[in-house]
Amino acid sequence: MAKPKKMPRPKAETPKGFRDYFGPDVTERAEMLRTIAGVYHRYGFDALESSAVETVEALGKFLPDVDRPNEGVFAWQEEDSDWVALRYDLTAPLARVYAQHRNDLPTPYRRYAMGPVWRNEKPGPGRFRQFYQCDADTVGTASMAADAEICAMLSDALEEVGIPRGDYVVRVNNRKVLNGVMEVAGVLDPSDPDVRAHERGIVLRAIDKLDRLGPDGVRALLGEGRKDDSGDFTEGAGLSPEQAEIVMGFTEAGRDTGAATVARLNELVKGSATGEEGVRELEQIAELLDAGGYGADRILIDPSVVRGLGYYTGPVYEAELTFEIFDEKGRKRQFGSVSGGGRYDDLVKRFTGQSVPATGISIGVDRLLAALHAKGRLTSASQGPVVVTVMDRDRMADYQAMVAELRNAGIRAEVYLGNPKNFGNQLKYADRRDSPAAVIEGADEKARGVVQVKDLILGKKIAENATLEEWKERPSQVEIPRAELVATIRKILDGQG
Repeated sequence: MAKPKKMPRPKAETPKGFRDYFGPDVTERAEMLRTIAGVYHRYGFDALESSAVETVEALGKFLPDVDRPNEGVFAWQEEDSDWVALRYDLTAPLARVYAQHRNDLPTPYRRYAMGPVWRNEKPGPGRFRQFYQCDADTVGTASMAADAEICAMLSDALEEVGIPRGDYVVRVNNRKVLNGVMEVAGVLDPSDPDVRAHERGIVLRAIDKLDRLGPDGVRALLGEGRKDDSGDFTEGAGLSPEQAEIVMGFTEAGRDTGAATVARLNELVKGSATGEEGVRELEQIAELLDAGGYGADRILIDPSVVRGLGYYTGPVYEAELTFEIFDEKGRKRQFGSVSGGGRYDDLVKRFTGQSVPATGISIGVDRLLAALHAKGRLTSASQGPVVVTVMDRDRMADYQAMVAELRNAGIRAEVYLGNPKNFGNQLKYADRRDSPAAVIEGADEKARGVVQVKDLILGKKIAENATLEEWKERPSQVEIPRAELVATIRKILDGQG
């Protein structure tokens, strides 16, 4: 009789396009989100947590990566035949929440939300299928004051988390202006918006890649298409060279001042009612921001911003970090975009049949964290707990009393729970935990009412850099009365910053 075949062990590996977040990553993210939430709260926005799963109909088909299965979402069919999917952003779920609860919510409704989203996209370096977003939106007002407020709040949030003025700029544009340009170019018929909608989607995504592909790459996508360095071919919009140049003229309309830019945009959209309306809206936003003290050093009008998602209907925004970093090949480049958003007046209408104006922004949490690291505002190092070592396993109650005392004083602490036989292994464990200090109490110390406290951070520094004299002047291990344990540990932590 044949032996039953053994099942192979599962591979211990992260699925492609996903990553694991360990202690320092989670802590840094939580601190940054807490800071941003404070700015949002100061502006009068309320927190909202919505479901991570939505029906496919509720999410809609707005992702630009239409070549992926289910058009870029992770979807599955429930037993009752409804298709559901993991949310791909935090905006589409907001539209559903507002439509469902609008009778119980104030108008306008200001909300912020933070959490993971999932996209079934082709992964690559720094491009994951699960990532965190941090959003703020205002639903229920068509006033351009809401758009100006969102931009001002984004500017304040960036400065609050540690991106100084001069290292970022919030760029503002209007999709109505681009629609006016496409109307002038013959790519959009206002009487039948569905005609050539596919080509217009390609135009939007092409312009959105201007900073990455450059003018020539965008021109290729406006025309027949483009083959990238890997050999993959991306379909183009099929515009004629003349049509493509009209669109490119729009992306190059930026001038030294907002007024000059708006004047140039007025020239490009002349004859298009939609385009002229978009220019007027940009003028209103610029005036409101100027009145609030947000000049062009922080927020400016920039025609090259279009945003890739298909649900934007008016003003769009993008926060770009302007300082330089070195890429993986050692080349200098600007850090780039960390946030984007815009007005999406038709998203709630999908549920209610009535137009509900809305506008908002989304911050890419992982990218902003990477930017803070690049600026030296964050370091990967994190302080671990104080480790109380175990010299006698029969005296665990004494050691637990020590950590309880430290914890009650607000100090992170733990008892070593491994095999206490080898004391050296306990100190190695403390080093691995990035512990700032270790507490030692053997039978002799217990009898004399003292403990030994080892400053592990100072010990590392002395071992690396100090002379013998410095060892004598600043011992990394001291004996103290047991009653002074908390005060001594606090002094060590304060000294380590």
